[in-house]
Amino acid sequence: MSNFNFPGQTAFYKGKVRDVYTINDDRLVMIASDRISAFDVILPRPIPFKGQVLNQIAAYMLNATRDICNNWLQQVPAPNASIGIKCVPFKIEMVVRGHLTGHAWRTYQSGKRELCGVALPEGMRENEAFPTPIITPSTKADEGHDEDISKEEIIRQGLASEAEWNELERLALSLFKRGQELAAKQGLILVDTKYEFGTKDGAIILMDEIHTPDSSRYFYADGFEERLAAGEKQKQLSKEFVREWLIANNFMGKEGQTVPQMSDEWIQTISNRYIELYEKVIGTAFQPEPASDEDLFSRIVKALEE
Repeated sequence: MSNFNFPGQTAFYKGKVRDVYTINDDRLVMIASDRISAFDVILPRPIPFKGQVLNQIAAYMLNATRDICNNWLQQVPAPNASIGIKCVPFKIEMVVRGHLTGHAWRTYQSGKRELCGVALPEGMRENEAFPTPIITPSTKADEGHDEDISKEEIIRQGLASEAEWNELERLALSLFKRGQELAAKQGLILVDTKYEFGTKDGAIILMDEIHTPDSSRYFYADGFEERLAAGEKQKQLSKEFVREWLIANNFMGKEGQTVPQMSDEWIQTISNRYIELYEKVIGTAFQPEPASDEDLFSRIVKALEE
């Protein structure tokens, strides 16, 4: 994807999967690329329509939760581009977990009964629902890996005041509840997710994408209890299948490991799975909208002028 130079552009940041342009120091243009990452590594080939899938799911979810919390999004001028408010970010991610899975399960399995200062009940099974959702925050690292952190440490380090933390906690749990309700309508279970917040003129604003398969884990509700009782793996909607393929091909992002070759067939399979994710999460048919760099640029410029 091209690097653009928009009118009034004051900064540019290239993330693993997004390109972010700052306009006049008060607006952001966020372009969701077709790049795909796993284990903190950008894989060598893009996935057709992945950017459109993620951008449109995020826009749908941001609009479906606007009554709970103000968010950064103002316009979606192109299938894979969004324009919104530039905020001062909290350097933490609010990770909300409804079930004991992933990182939480690995911590539990190791014998620990506390995660980010949150006590974990005894006698739980993998993928079992917590009595109520828990928040296990992490630091938002500029470089390297994010790190688990407790509420007390967040306040002690000044990453958020106690009053700010209380509001972030309230908003994150309210957003998660709405996400669970939206998922249930589609026959899905929102298992865990993460939210990022910032401030603008003293107000807390929800930032970035929410409830997408790159930031969230979904299980299929149908058969969930039966698989849980049998100790079987849950059928899930996320990009976990890409990680599993990499692991099966001896790649976990460690030094000395090489990313396996990605065939045309595998690229198409990944693209098809992302489109399936869109249709299952949103409940409508995906409409592919290929856009040239020239078209993307002109549509964003027009939206900025408006």
